[in-house]
Amino acid sequence: MVALQRTASDLQWRLTEFLKPYGISPTQYNALRILRGAGDEGLACNEIGERMLNRDPDITRLLDRLVKSGLARRGRCKTDRRVITARITDNGLALLKSLDAPLEDLNQKITGQLGRQRLQEFLRTLDQIRERV
Repeated sequence: MVALQRTASDLQWRLTEFLKPYGISPTQYNALRILRGAGDEGLACNEIGERMLNRDPDITRLLDRLVKSGLARRGRCKTDRRVITARITDNGLALLKSLDAPLEDLNQKITGQLGRQRLQEFLRTLDQIRERV
């Protein structure tokens, strides 16, 4: 268990350091990826929270920072005007696009020596552990 926690901590630190020059945190990066995947419709705050890797209890504040940075915007849901949705902006899309290749390179640097089959086995093992948590 300690080895998993240590590895997760090391990976989180590495991602944090990687993203610093871009002015975003790993949590903000995760939210932007979720919004990119949602497309033009966007997502309600609670849906974003459910999809986050880390359960951040204050999605509103996270979105406030993304909106202030011009990476996301808020609006009303087209089908239910009571619901506030968040959408990624063109600036947010451009930022993610600029990060895609460098992050893939980082991923390759970290996991490339494992080989495809060994990496897939490892990911299956992690899935099995996560199912029991």
